[in-house]
Order: sequence, then C-alpha cells, then structure tokens
Amino acid sequence: MRSGILGHVLPVNQRRSLDELADSVDLSAGDSRSKRSAFWTMLTLSAVIAAGGVLTDSTATVIGAMIIAPLSTPIMGIALGVVQKRRTRSARVVVFGCLLVITVGLLFSWVMPGGADLLGNSQISGRTSPGLLDLVSAMATGLAGAVALSRKDVAAVLPGVAIAISLVPPLVVVGVCLGHGAFWLALGALVLFLSNLLALVFAGMVVFAASGYSTPESSDTGHSSRRAYTALGLLFAAVLLLLVANTTLNVLIHVWTGRGESAAREWLADEPSATVTGVTMHSRSLHVDVRTREDLPPTDDLVDRLDGQIPPGIPVIVETTRGQRVEAGQTGS
Repeated sequence: MRSGILGHVLPVNQRRSLDELADSVDLSAGDSRSKRSAFWTMLTLSAVIAAGGVLTDSTATVIGAMIIAPLSTPIMGIALGVVQKRRTRSARVVVFGCLLVITVGLLFSWVMPGGADLLGNSQISGRTSPGLLDLVSAMATGLAGAVALSRKDVAAVLPGVAIAISLVPPLVVVGVCLGHGAFWLALGALVLFLSNLLALVFAGMVVFAASGYSTPESSDTGHSSRRAYTALGLLFAAVLLLLVANTTLNVLIHVWTGRGESAAREWLADEPSATVTGVTMHSRSLHVDVRTREDLPPTDDLVDRLDGQIPPGIPVIVETTRGQRVEAGQTGS
C-alpha cells in the first residue's frame, strides 16, 4: 500500500488492474464494436437532450444530458494513453464527438427565432463567460472521476462526477451561438469546454501515474511522450491565459457596474419617486434600469457623473418602468 495521502486514496487492494481500467476508458479495448456503438448512440442522444434543455432554459433537462453523456470516457482514455506512453484513438474520438455535438447544437439553433436574446437564457449565459474558478472546479471533479475509475469501491460517485463536469452542454451552446452568428459567445463556451477537457486529462494523468499505471520510458516512446506533454502544456497555457483574461474582465465589469449604480443613485437623489432597480453591462453598453412615475431628470448629468468612473466610450442607456428607453450618450465624449 502506498504511504501518505495517496496511500489512503488509492490503496493497492482496492485498485483496478490495468486491463480493467483500459477496458473502462479505451473504446478500442475488448468488444470495441459494441462499445463504439453504445458511445455514439448515447452521445447523440445526450446532445439532443442538452440542446432541448438549452433552448428551453431547463436546468433539469441539461442535468439529464450530463448524466448520460459518455464523452468523459475517451477523455480519460487520453490521460491513460499519455501515462502509458502509447498511442490511442481516444483523441480522435473526442474530436469527432465534439464536432457531432456542435453540429446538433447548430441544427437546433434554427428552432430559436432570429434576434433572440441569447444572454437572456441562463443555460447559455452561464456557459459563455468561464473563469478560473471553473478550471479549479473541473480539476477537482477530474480528480474525483479518475479516483473513481481507479478504485473498485467508489464507482457509485461517477454519476455525480458527470453532473459536476460540464462537457456536452458547452459544446451545444457553441453550436447554438454559431447558428446565431454570436461568435464571441461561441468562443467563450468553447473555452469552458477546453478547460474542462484539459482539467480531466491532467487530473487523470496525475491519479493514473500515482496509481502505478505508468510504464517506464524507453527511447522509442520518450520522444512521442515529450511531444504529447508539450502539446498539452501549450494548450493548457493558452486556455489558462484566456480564463485569466476573462476573470479579470468580469472583475472589472463588477467594479464598473458598482460605480455606475452609485452614480445613478446620486443622479436620482433629488427625485423621491425614482429609484435605481439595477445596473448591468452587456453588449458593450451600460444599462441603467429605473423605476419612476415621473419624467427622468436630464441624462447628461448621469453621463457626467460616470466620466472617470467607467472607461470612456461606453454608451449609457436608461430604461424605465414606464417603457422609456433613453440613449444618454457615451462616457468621455
């Protein structure tokens, strides 16, 4: 039995054999024809279910798609192949699986009417702006999934792992956003998927190597394994950079909307019948929602108060409960 924490997490007497693990994550091992048939059938069905859940903004339906989605199997196959320093078809399966799910999302996007507010759908908005916390959660989930695959006595946690890791829904969102020409939103959903994929691969590599599934490196496999590590490392660095940038942007937007709300409250301080109900920033504009029974005071004053509080060149739009929509102008103009 291993010593330390890993000895408690991965005891030898509860560890699956290499053949058992390979049979679980490698679609080309054992009865490959039956495995592949089941994989593509379940992946297609999970993509259809996820697309329906995304378009109807149904969390329960999306969770159902997560549970039956088999995409994590070949992803863990990639991790085992890297640790074993051998070529597998798992990466190819993942690529074609991703293309299948994105295509399903693209086809389903035609159901959604043109001009629909994509960010008004929580299933879409929640998957198009990933941050560092998403990567941390995915890494922890990947560790849990790899441990569950490695041990014989904790396989019951795998449905929970499937729910915690988001694989098929972000790809469906990529397809839906592409179908509506929202390329930046599609990129955000794709980055979320890639961060989850890389977290699963790296977590699987750590657990599988710690479990003793790695093989000694020979001169024949050394070069190819180094190339695999380099490629994964570069991809991970690129995704991490995007996540850091998006997290920073989200923090700045939070600061700017807070300043915008303070400025809006000062703007309405002399109007007892008017209150600020919310300040949001989307579509590169600052939106100020106001509840009022009277006409608004001059909006130029609001723009002046926002100067220096938020970046220049941002359009300010005021919307009221009376149905008014006032384009107040741009900051710094």
